[in-house]
Amino acid sequence: MTKKKRPLIKAPPDRQEGPLLVPGFSAAGIHGGIKKSRRRDLALIVSDPPARVAGVFTQNHVKAAPVLISRTRVRSGPCKAVLVNSGNANACTGDPGLKDAIGLCQRTARGLAVDEHSVLVASTGHIGERLPVARIRTALPRLLREVRPGGILDAAEAIRTTDRFRKVLWSRSQVGGEPVTLCGIAKGAGMIRPNMATMLAFFLTDLKAPTTTLRRLLQEGTERSFDRISVDGDMSTNDTVLLLANGRSRNRSARVGSAEYEAFASLLFPMMSELAAMIVRDGEGATKAVDIQVRGARSDKDANVLAYHLANSPLVKTSFYGQDPNWGRLMAALGSAGPWVHPQKIDIFYDRVCLVRNGVGLGKKKTAQAGRVLQKQAFTVTIDLHVGTGSARVLTSDLTHDYVTLNASYPS
Repeated sequence: MTKKKRPLIKAPPDRQEGPLLVPGFSAAGIHGGIKKSRRRDLALIVSDPPARVAGVFTQNHVKAAPVLISRTRVRSGPCKAVLVNSGNANACTGDPGLKDAIGLCQRTARGLAVDEHSVLVASTGHIGERLPVARIRTALPRLLREVRPGGILDAAEAIRTTDRFRKVLWSRSQVGGEPVTLCGIAKGAGMIRPNMATMLAFFLTDLKAPTTTLRRLLQEGTERSFDRISVDGDMSTNDTVLLLANGRSRNRSARVGSAEYEAFASLLFPMMSELAAMIVRDGEGATKAVDIQVRGARSDKDANVLAYHLANSPLVKTSFYGQDPNWGRLMAALGSAGPWVHPQKIDIFYDRVCLVRNGVGLGKKKTAQAGRVLQKQAFTVTIDLHVGTGSARVLTSDLTHDYVTLNASYPS
């Protein structure tokens, strides 16, 4: 008898919560000849006036050409545009790959009549192949023509790879007595294991703020959001997160420590966390989104190591998929992670169901209750170590047949 296939996590409805318009920003997304499917694969984001920019990038020692270029350019001055493609990572392509990316930035800059160093670039997709530069060059004039204030949805569509749905959020609030608008788009479903950043994400705002403020905001926001998720424990070569602020709002300049800083942070940080959660829910083949919380560790650092060890353990993740409250998997993973734990002090909860107290299981009734928790698409696993005050949390997904199938057949 064939086992019935479990449904993937349902794609959430678009949550734009607004017209997606950010003063001074426009965008476009088209099919540029990269993907054989003819899906959109080339995006452009443009700011008028040029925006101050902050970025965080992958810490993988193998960095794609666009990361090397953009990481340098965010330090040098304002950003006029971001050119993004999906379907090809332009990674492990050597000097030719660098020249390809720089050449496309130059053509984009000429089309916009701006300095080429004000054009950033990002790519995502297959590793080890050069970009189809001739096709992209042919598509660039059309991409430039289609740039419009309401084009961010097309851009969000164009940056997708294995994503099942586009990830877009929009919000507006008062900062320094003036309205400030923020829009964020992201892509990501696999190779999700952050270390500074993961996947691609772009945040656009009309906030008036110095670059030092943007850097602090992005760093703090990333640590709270994209550094708190894992799908498969693998770090990409292309991870890029950018925050662009063009200063079109008349707010008092948001400086670090000011009321304006805090007001904008209350707008930005929840959006970053929600986009990060969308990535976990869209994890390749995922049927579960699991919030792993470790508390009572000797330090926050220990708690972080333990939480990620649980989040990336194949045995733990497959138990989530199997809806099996096999708490022995959790105990074994905790003991092998590295930081010291006292097994006779460990409590384990599935949502509010305490299944393990002082390192000992609480019987069949609690196991059945925990099993019902595991039938949900989203739940929390809490580990209380009772050896200190350190804590950490990581959002993760389960490990499924579909994940293996998708990645086994992912083209090289």
